[in-house]
Amino acid sequence: MIRATIALLAIVSGCQQDETVAAYGPVDVTWQLSSLNGAPFNARANITFTEGGNFSGQAPCNRFSSASSLPYPWFEAGPILASKAACPELAEETAFFEALSSMSRAIFDNGQLAMANDEGGEMVFIASE
Repeated sequence: MIRATIALLAIVSGCQQDETVAAYGPVDVTWQLSSLNGAPFNARANITFTEGGNFSGQAPCNRFSSASSLPYPWFEAGPILASKAACPELAEETAFFEALSSMSRAIFDNGQLAMANDEGGEMVFIASE
């Protein structure tokens, strides 16, 4: 009986609840970037969060993926893996990836995802339909 209890405790303690941004936002929603640092973002860019802090999306030119393991509302993009296609919007893509890499908080509110950092940077995403 004691061995069974110890085994059960070991199993339960090994289960971790997802506390990342992914666990606090709506499931299977694609977030379209609408503004970057207070200015409209006219190129196409989106992000989708999945379990375990993983996220992926479409930057203006390339698909990308990464992860953040910090508990909500904190955010820190790990290494961003992206395809390497060229397109006319490479400047917008560079701005998008630089901003995403610098974000430190993410808040879901009224169909929006607002990301920010301590330097005043901000990304506002709207849920795509």
